[in-house]
Amino acid sequence: MARNNGTSLWKAYRFPIILILSIIGGSLLGLSMGKDALVFKPLGDVFLNAMFMIVVPLVFTTICSAVANMTSMNRLGKVMGALVTVFLVTGAIAAVLMLVTVKLYPPAAGAAITLTAPEELQPLSTADQIVKAFTVSDFQDLLSRRHMLPLILFSLLFGVSLQMLGEKARPVSKAISIAADAMLNLVKIVMYYAPIGLAAYFAALVGDFGPNLLGAYMRSMVVYHVVTFAYFFIAFTIYAWLATGGEGVGIFWKNIITPSVTALGTQSSTATLPVNLEAASRMGIPADIREMVLPIGATAHMEGSCLSGILKIAFLFGIFNMPFAGISTYASAVAVAVLSGVVLSGIPGGGLVGEMLIVSLYGFPPEAFPIVATIGFLVDPAATMVNATGDTCSALLISRIVEGKGWFQKAQEALKRAS
Repeated sequence: MARNNGTSLWKAYRFPIILILSIIGGSLLGLSMGKDALVFKPLGDVFLNAMFMIVVPLVFTTICSAVANMTSMNRLGKVMGALVTVFLVTGAIAAVLMLVTVKLYPPAAGAAITLTAPEELQPLSTADQIVKAFTVSDFQDLLSRRHMLPLILFSLLFGVSLQMLGEKARPVSKAISIAADAMLNLVKIVMYYAPIGLAAYFAALVGDFGPNLLGAYMRSMVVYHVVTFAYFFIAFTIYAWLATGGEGVGIFWKNIITPSVTALGTQSSTATLPVNLEAASRMGIPADIREMVLPIGATAHMEGSCLSGILKIAFLFGIFNMPFAGISTYASAVAVAVLSGVVLSGIPGGGLVGEMLIVSLYGFPPEAFPIVATIGFLVDPAATMVNATGDTCSALLISRIVEGKGWFQKAQEALKRAS
């Protein structure tokens, strides 16, 4: 049995382990070779350019397909309204918590790395910038990774348009769905080269800038995991207390440990869904609520990703020696983190899209993408644990909103009668 567990763990973590080992190997090579390691930069640039080549069609096809192929857009009612509210509020709380933390403990403090920074960085601070952030003046401008947010909005609206046409648009929707699958397969193909590309990229990066970059990553991991585990124990206890009138905290923690460990081990909210549904049933969450909230939450509610989104933004500001300050910067950072963790997480490849959105919205150069994507690999296990557990907490809160005060006591009494 232990052998099977070891095999399943290796399957779950194999690719992230390979990527992390390749990054470590490339970093050690960069440390030993110094500036001579820049000879490997072209190999890293090949990987970087390949990912940039894919991102625009990937965003359009996956988002448009997800919206156009929804089976129902009406049958949500009060539950769906509560779901959207809870997902957005809990995501924003997680983002604000990390925002406060990175202000107190900047993740890239002391990195002292000189890279080409954007000429002006005033995200969403004027009406003109808001217009430029969300729209483009010509369709051809959508076909650029530098305009990710307009592309996302166009893809959403085009998907809604196809949905409104109904059966008449089914052939187009199916074609876009096939194209989305093809793009995801293309990502898998390119990712076979990722260990070589990332090793080469980090060899050149560390060779050029020395160990400061590695120190910044280590500091970021400490910051992230301290905040994430604090959020896991404290915030979820508070949410469970609020949802159950203070009576269900013990029952929540008694039942949530198995899904949490499953999520940590599999790095997949979807793989955790069966045990999460079982745990929600034992907590007394109504069947219609848990069967709607948990499957949607498994793909479209990622509090761990909201936490990491702020960390990634603050990390890039630090690496590029730029002040992470100002109300407009904070507001846009929280908005991007929530967008990445609640909206974009619902599409395949959402993590990639969210990281590209960060790079493009703030005007960072292409070199920033693999730097910020690496953080995503490193935080994924803890982030998934928070993501999956947050879905169950959200189902509790939604039950309180929909069923009203005293719902938990009634649910427990029903469970006792059933047993």
